[in-house]
Amino acid sequence: MTRHSDLLVLGTGNAGMAAAGVAQRAGKSVTLVESGDVGGTCAIRGCVPKKVLVAAAANLDAIARASDHAISVGEVKLDWPSLIKRERTFVEGVPEMFRASITNRGMALVSGKAVFTGPNAIDVEGETYTADRIVIATGSKPAQLPIEGWALTATSDDLLTLETLPKEVVFVGGGVIALEFAHIMVRAGAKVTILEAASRVLPRLDEDMVDTLVAHTRSLGVTIQTGVSVRAIREDGARRAVEVVIDGETLSLSADLVVNGAGRRPAVEDLDLEAGGIRSDRGHIEVDVNLRSLTNPSVYVAGDALAASPQLSPVASYEGRIAGENAINDAKESPDYSSIPSAVYTVPAIASVGLDEAGAQAAGLEPVVKVNDMRDWRSAKTYAEQVAFAKVLIDPGTDRILGAHLAGHGAEEVIHLFTLAMKTQLTASELAAMTYAYPTFSSDLKFLV
Repeated sequence: MTRHSDLLVLGTGNAGMAAAGVAQRAGKSVTLVESGDVGGTCAIRGCVPKKVLVAAAANLDAIARASDHAISVGEVKLDWPSLIKRERTFVEGVPEMFRASITNRGMALVSGKAVFTGPNAIDVEGETYTADRIVIATGSKPAQLPIEGWALTATSDDLLTLETLPKEVVFVGGGVIALEFAHIMVRAGAKVTILEAASRVLPRLDEDMVDTLVAHTRSLGVTIQTGVSVRAIREDGARRAVEVVIDGETLSLSADLVVNGAGRRPAVEDLDLEAGGIRSDRGHIEVDVNLRSLTNPSVYVAGDALAASPQLSPVASYEGRIAGENAINDAKESPDYSSIPSAVYTVPAIASVGLDEAGAQAAGLEPVVKVNDMRDWRSAKTYAEQVAFAKVLIDPGTDRILGAHLAGHGAEEVIHLFTLAMKTQLTASELAAMTYAYPTFSSDLKFLV
């Protein structure tokens, strides 16, 4: 039997739920298909549970610096199993909550792997489902590297259920996951090494901001090696041996745990996109500016399968809403990524919005670049902060902010003031002229622009 809906949504994460919500509110029939846990990566295996561990690391960091505030602290011990148990409470019941939300709103939920059998049809466990429009929002999965023994690596999913803290950890890849978990695990007492093949970690982010973070990360005891070629990962009893080439020398590193820190890739390989007449390039589906497939006009895309997407959970929701509106209402809305904030939740965090210098140059702009090391500013000194960096790019012709890149206390919060200014086209002069509560980290904006 074939089941037909107005909208078929593949995936129940942020993007999928946003697209489905648009159709449901418009009175359309909706079917969602999910091959894993209902709710997606962010709620179950990503942002939400990870932030619980980050919060613990932030408290350990504050305790480590207590003497700067004339506070004497005795022996501090983190109970890792109890921390993981606490983190798990943030995930328990989430799939059930999403299931209830879907069914209570009159939408259908199908469990299983979706495979395209035609432009408007999929198969799920032997059942055929068709729809007038289809939204692909299947999220991402850990990237795989062509390294011998790669199957021996753990993923970020594994770290969130790790009941015993390993003594020595090696991250292969210097992406966001590696940096965030390195800050968590080194503060918990582990010895951490990050191996990156490129010349620097976090290569897509502002170089000066990242350099500031790297210097601080190394000061915590984390080893960061760039320009590394990882040749193989092998079992060494209960441990792992990582064969690497550094500066032409072959070495073997030993660790209790080797973690995939190489980032994530679109989870579309099982969909048989070709059968649906959907063209893709290395997992990214080719779409027009309205998120519509270039080769199948019935299909729209949101989230990680978009090459231009910043691959952030809030952005997935944004893209999902747009894909839903365009699919259901034949709208022609396009995503605007020019003022999307992002953060890396190290301790302290780094955060960015807009263009960096390379991006400005590529756009043919010659911005005024204002860089500040604020460690001696009253805001940072009050809290004895060790990291306080800001870089702001301003268009000299319009006085508008083109980008901001922050590292330090509250960076992930303060970045939203720059985002708001960019979104509403406030000028740098107007931002500086505002009255702020003082002394606060936000009040520093007056002197950053």
